[in-house]
Amino acid sequence: MSKTSQQNTATDANGVSVIHTQAHTSGLQQVPQLVPVSPGGGGKAVPPSKQGKKNSFVDRNSDEYRQRRERNNMAVKKSRLKSKQKAQDTLQRVNQLKEENERLEAKIKLLTKELSVLKDLFLEHAHNLTDNVQPVGTETTTTNPENNGQ
Repeated sequence: MSKTSQQNTATDANGVSVIHTQAHTSGLQQVPQLVPVSPGGGGKAVPPSKQGKKNSFVDRNSDEYRQRRERNNMAVKKSRLKSKQKAQDTLQRVNQLKEENERLEAKIKLLTKELSVLKDLFLEHAHNLTDNVQPVGTETTTTNPENNGQ
């Protein structure tokens, strides 16, 4: 098999050469390679959104410019109000959670005290029961003298 390839070189609007290589024998598709046109490495890459806006003079007195500025100013105000509202909502939520936390901590203290009282009552009751009950092996047996011989 012979490996023959064909190269096509084109320069795009940014001054970057694109080399398209097409291999006849391999069935693989090759990706174009970007090569700077100037030997020193070229300038900066320009994003597609900025390609058509190369330092064009903007007439600040034009209606189009004023409309764009007005729309932008409104968008900025809206964004700032939204950010301010979000901060206020967050602060309000923080205060609610702090209050809830304080209530829950007070409830924990109350329940802990109640548990302590109940535990003490239980232990006192259990102690009283053990004092009143005699161990199984120490029971005294009484003999009835009348039934001794029968």
